[in-house]
Amino acid sequence: MIKIKLPGRIRQQPLEAGQLWSMAHANLQVAMVGKLLVHYKLGKPNAARVPNSCNGIKTIEKYLKANNAVLV
Repeated sequence: MIKIKLPGRIRQQPLEAGQLWSMAHANLQVAMVGKLLVHYKLGKPNAARVPNSCNGIKTIEKYLKANNAVLV
């Protein structure tokens, strides 16, 4: 039997408080990270006021991956 080596996946960095993720249409700033939930601000760049939001960690990670977010 021949063993085939698969290329390793590039793993996305874990969410931490204070991170700023940049996307083409918006910025996501992580405020607090708990066991299951993330408190964050999602808004357009240079916005005057941005609402606070709360969602699950897995949901935020999927959103960042789908929108090709880059850690600033």
